[in-house]
Amino acid sequence: MASGLSVLWREQGPSSLWRGWSGKLFGYGIQGGCKFGLYEYFKKLYSDLLVDQNRSLIFFLSSASAQVFADMALSPFEAVKVRVQTQPSFAKGLVEGIPKLYRTEGLSGFYRGILPLWGRNLPFSMVMFSTFEHSVDLIYQQVLKRRKEECSRAQQLGVTCLAGYAAGAIGTVISNPADNIVASLYNRKAENVLQAVKDIGFVNMFRRSLPVRIMIVGPVITLQWFLYDTIKILSGLPTSGGIRSSLEEEAILSS
Repeated sequence: MASGLSVLWREQGPSSLWRGWSGKLFGYGIQGGCKFGLYEYFKKLYSDLLVDQNRSLIFFLSSASAQVFADMALSPFEAVKVRVQTQPSFAKGLVEGIPKLYRTEGLSGFYRGILPLWGRNLPFSMVMFSTFEHSVDLIYQQVLKRRKEECSRAQQLGVTCLAGYAAGAIGTVISNPADNIVASLYNRKAENVLQAVKDIGFVNMFRRSLPVRIMIVGPVITLQWFLYDTIKILSGLPTSGGIRSSLEEEAILSS
């Protein structure tokens, strides 16, 4: 990673380290709002439909359903971001990149990588949300040994951050092969998934860019959970984690 940053700095200057920031900010901001909000909706829906079912199954179904819609919102921003980062002459940012991509490839250009994007983000989301939910329960039961309601708001947000980082890191490991495939397809280094897998190599799909992604994605997911639960606390709702919390939220909203 250090050698890669050094080469990038030397060949393209310090500005290259920030290239594509607008696509990342707006794209993942919109995706995060859709993902977290729809996850709560689907968790309540599946909890009512699948009574007495395994909790992990409900977490998997809820997160997968939410991620499908969230990625449809993300895909146009991701398509522009990847090109801006890897093709410096393509565009300087979203404002220039979106109309240029539409002119050259049409609407399909924005969704060229939607299938591998789902392939990357669906496993990530399913593992991330399930890990978060179980981590929250583990911290309260085995570490703090108190119910959530007995902890202060600061302690609850601390639990959210710890569980969020663990969820982000584990989800990143699971989704890394698909992330490399998505980048290859967006950059037209491969015409389809099979060609991308062949060009990258099976082992490299798991290893390439993994340390960088863990370093970046872990804090990003932590921040997302922190902001989301802060908004919930300010709205009078309990912090995230567990089906019981969703039932408590419903009771508060209906009162």
